[in-house]
Amino acid sequence: MPGGRLTQQDRQQIALGVADGLAYAEIARRLDRPTSTITREVMRNGGPTAYRADLAHRATERRAHRRRQATSRGPQAPEQAHGRDAEAVREYEEVFTTLLMRQGLPNMMARVLTCLFTTDAGSLTAAELVQRLQVSPASISKAVAFLESQGLIRRERDERRRERYLVDDDVWYQSMIAAAQANAQLAETARQGVRVLGPHTPAAVRLENIARFLDFVGESITRAAEQARGILYTKPETTSDGTAPRTDRVQVKSPADVA
Repeated sequence: MPGGRLTQQDRQQIALGVADGLAYAEIARRLDRPTSTITREVMRNGGPTAYRADLAHRATERRAHRRRQATSRGPQAPEQAHGRDAEAVREYEEVFTTLLMRQGLPNMMARVLTCLFTTDAGSLTAAELVQRLQVSPASISKAVAFLESQGLIRRERDERRRERYLVDDDVWYQSMIAAAQANAQLAETARQGVRVLGPHTPAAVRLENIARFLDFVGESITRAAEQARGILYTKPETTSDGTAPRTDRVQVKSPADVA
C-alpha cells in the first residue's frame, strides 16, 4: 500500500473530504492511496455520515492491539481456503459487519451473521463460531437465538448430530417483503391523517402525497423482489475478472424452477 498504514493526519484529511462530499476516489488521489483503502476505512468506522478521524484512529489501534494479542497466543483463525488473503478477508468482514450494525443489528449478532455469510459452507457449529470470532460460547448462544428469532438464520443437525447454524438463501427476499409491508402500514396511517385533518387542507395534501409515494415504493419493492427472487437460488456465471454479471443480464428462475 503506497505510504504504509494510514496515519492520524491521513484520517483527518479523509474526514474533511467526506464532510465536503468528495468521492472516495478523489480523497484517495489526494492521499496517494488506493480507492479501496479509503472505502474500507470509512465504511468500517461509521460510514460517510458518522466517520470521525479521532475515533477511527483509536478503533484501528484497538484492532491492531487485539491482533497482536491473538498472535502472541498463537494462531487461532482457520486457514483461508482458495488462496485468499487473510488480512483482506478480515478487513472485508469488518466492513460488512459495520454495514449490518448501521442497519440496526447489535455488534455480536452482526459479527455472527457476517461470519456465516462469508463462509463457503454457509453454516457453522457453535464451536466453530467461537473459534472464528474468539468469543465465549454464551455470546454465540445469545447471538444465534436473536438471529433465529428474526428469521435471519436457521438451525439443523448434520450427519454427526451436531447442531449447525446456517443462513437462509431466502432471507433477503423476506426482508424486502417486510419492508414493503412496513411501507404499506405507513401509507395507511398517513391516509388516516387525511381523514382526520380534512381533505384538501395543506396538512392532508402532504400526508396524501406521502401515502401515494409509499404505495408506489412498496409496490415496486414487492414486484422487484418477486421478479428477482430466483437469483438467490442460482449460481451466477462469472466474468473474466471473476465478478458476477449485473442482475439485468442474469436469467432469473423461480425457486420452483430451481427445485
